[in-house]
Amino acid sequence: MSITETIHVVMFPWFAMGHITPYLQIANKLGERGHKVSFFIPKNTQNKVEHLNLHPHLITFIPLIVPQVDGLPVGTETMSDLPVTKSPLLLHALDLTQEQVEPFVRKLKPDFIFFDFCYWITTLARRLGIISIYFSVVSPVARASRCNPQLFDYKPFEAKERSLFTTEIEGRISFINRLATSGRESEALCFRACSEMEGPYCEYLKNVYNKQILLTGPILPEPSKTLLEERWSKWLGDFEKGSVVYCAFGSECVLEKNQFQELVLGLELTGLPFLVRLKPPVGVESLEEALPEGFEERVKGRGIVHGGWVQQQQILNHPSVGCFVSHGGSSSIWESLVSSCQIILVPHSGAQFTDTKFMSEELKVAVNVERREEDGWFTRESVCEAVKLVMDERSEIGKQVRANHYKWKEFLLSEGLESSYIDNLIIKLQDMLK
Repeated sequence: MSITETIHVVMFPWFAMGHITPYLQIANKLGERGHKVSFFIPKNTQNKVEHLNLHPHLITFIPLIVPQVDGLPVGTETMSDLPVTKSPLLLHALDLTQEQVEPFVRKLKPDFIFFDFCYWITTLARRLGIISIYFSVVSPVARASRCNPQLFDYKPFEAKERSLFTTEIEGRISFINRLATSGRESEALCFRACSEMEGPYCEYLKNVYNKQILLTGPILPEPSKTLLEERWSKWLGDFEKGSVVYCAFGSECVLEKNQFQELVLGLELTGLPFLVRLKPPVGVESLEEALPEGFEERVKGRGIVHGGWVQQQQILNHPSVGCFVSHGGSSSIWESLVSSCQIILVPHSGAQFTDTKFMSEELKVAVNVERREEDGWFTRESVCEAVKLVMDERSEIGKQVRANHYKWKEFLLSEGLESSYIDNLIIKLQDMLK
């Protein structure tokens, strides 16, 4: 195969928006260069991401019917539809899609399959002479710390979550073994990362798995051509430049009610204007009933807690927004790094804890909200303190974080960086076919 020939890639991400979106961003980069992508996606979820497909003549969605599994609510398609404790049921449904997936793959005869949680893809791909690539939306840092927890002297999950990761449910493969098998049996591992930031961890993984580590670079979202909704632009426009705190924890994170209340009370304590976008906490129907007593009256005019979808990219780029409080999800981290906002991290689960430690202690571009050692509890005071640390112009930590953040932002947005990573990825993929 010559270097100029196009390749055909099948994408099969885990059924979660935080996985589907990065896979689609990679698909767009491949489509931009004339390569063909076939993209497996739950049937009704396709409508939610159709607008993100920038090359529909080259990127084709293949809808999958999510099989019904006992205990899985009817109509469930992604992790946005259910609590994390029920994720094993959706993983079971993912495995049951094999009878839909295999005929498509046989017919398509792609060069590569990019996948993550669907460990059985490696066997299918090998049987059909297709190269399987484990494409992780989790960072090399987090993946390396899973292989060797000593790399980070840090508790990656709470006990209840650890059991969710390591338990075999009804004889089916545990989540940890699913990841291990996917990494071990694939032909190569691919990460959304830059060697300049995470090089030592990529090298470590290369040695652990004894196989090629491919990097996509940062894969930043395309600048949105859509204006920020008038209700938000009007509200934000009433505040001084860089004064508003924006807080959002992604599409899947659901807090316990008491932690939700500590978070919003902490933002109230800062005295700064704030916009919070969160899902209602566990066991609560609406945000209104979860808010602390008297909270809405006290923050009227300077604080909003909103449960619906918002245009995060446009909000982060609004001149009035100066601080981004997030759970440290992968997409949020990349968005925060290329924004001008100060970064506060309140990790919620899994890899977010490792990434937070990396961002706050190694890159020194963010501040981690302090927690109790024994149970990970954070207080309103610790939230307030973290925000004030980065928002106070005189704070030494704030100055350091600002300077480091600026340096990495300039690097990530430097001309040609992203395209050189993608071009290099494609050359390496084409070399694998020779």
